[in-house]
Amino acid sequence: MSEPPSRSEQRQAALAYHEFPRPGKLAVTATKPCATAADLTLAYSPGVAEPVREIARDPNAAYRYTNKGNLVAVISDGSAILGLGNLGPLASKPVMEGKAVLFKRFADIDVYDIEVAASSPQHFIETVAAIAPTFGGINLEDIAAPHCFEIEKALTERLDIPVFHDDQHGTAVIICAGLINALKVQGKVLESARIVCLGAGAAGLASMNLLLSMGARAENILLVDSKGVIHSGRTDLNPYKQPFARETDRRTLAEAMVGADVFVGVSGPNLVTPEMVRSMAPRPVVFALANPDPEIRPEAAHAVRDDLVMATGRSDYPNQVNNVLGFPFIFRGALDARAKRITPPMLIAAVHALAELAQEPVPPEVLAAYGLTALSFGRDYILPKPFDPRLIERVPPAVAAAAPCEG
Repeated sequence: MSEPPSRSEQRQAALAYHEFPRPGKLAVTATKPCATAADLTLAYSPGVAEPVREIARDPNAAYRYTNKGNLVAVISDGSAILGLGNLGPLASKPVMEGKAVLFKRFADIDVYDIEVAASSPQHFIETVAAIAPTFGGINLEDIAAPHCFEIEKALTERLDIPVFHDDQHGTAVIICAGLINALKVQGKVLESARIVCLGAGAAGLASMNLLLSMGARAENILLVDSKGVIHSGRTDLNPYKQPFARETDRRTLAEAMVGADVFVGVSGPNLVTPEMVRSMAPRPVVFALANPDPEIRPEAAHAVRDDLVMATGRSDYPNQVNNVLGFPFIFRGALDARAKRITPPMLIAAVHALAELAQEPVPPEVLAAYGLTALSFGRDYILPKPFDPRLIERVPPAVAAAAPCEG
């Protein structure tokens, strides 16, 4: 067996991938012929004047005569880049290009990546609002909390196209789909599950809010931030954390996890000890999603619990919670429905479509893509694989069917 590549080798491979044979991961390709003088008269002047006049008469004609209906902006200020932090808008460009590649590969959606040097949330909001007519949807990416909440809310209210913050709602959809199935495997139900969430930023708050929309009980959720349990006696909570303040005498993560059915970590590495996992209820569910290093390694968790369902954000362990299962297909459904916004029922429809797909037999082409001989719903398979061709068949129609009718 060959040795895995070293960290230095991985770094060089990643840099070479992005530099050669031409820099970056994206290019613009013409979709109409442009080989003759006649083609040019249609593509530009004078032929282009005809769709211009039609769109001036009826703005909806832009969906007929331009790429607006299949074009999404992936936009960031670079304030929360993956696990790297606030490195600025220019440094976020490789990530935004990568997101564009995933949109195209999995849902055939075209993307312009846009990196904004914004001095304030309001500056960012005004910038995005000003360029919004170009697009059929807006995907906000890698924007730090709590500004991301203000930005997403303001743009959703102002624009007549879907606005989606993947770090909030995309992550929430995949967490909820995986959690429904993990609880099913463990013989438990969401309505009675005791849940601890470590991390009160975009992903944690959105995930817990979506779980509440799906039937989780508020009194069964304990949210933990860097200062401990979010309880009713704290006076340092922003408006987004305040609804999760509970009447409880638990103050630390260790205290919160005693008797818990579910742990969801969207925080940082190595914050959960084996003793904390040991203290959880029988047949627990642990989602340790910090990347690249989870809150607790699966090996450490399994060493103290043999009745565990475990998920991480990594591809080298079973049950990867991967946003690529969500955002391309959610946007595909929203664009197909010509939705003006992405609503909680649309997100919940995506959750159920993903959860139900994982319960079905796995087709041979998926096994082949991952070098597997067998895979079935259970402790090590609670979410579909990203290369499952059924995702594009199931998730977008479910999302589109749940979209509000807006005549």
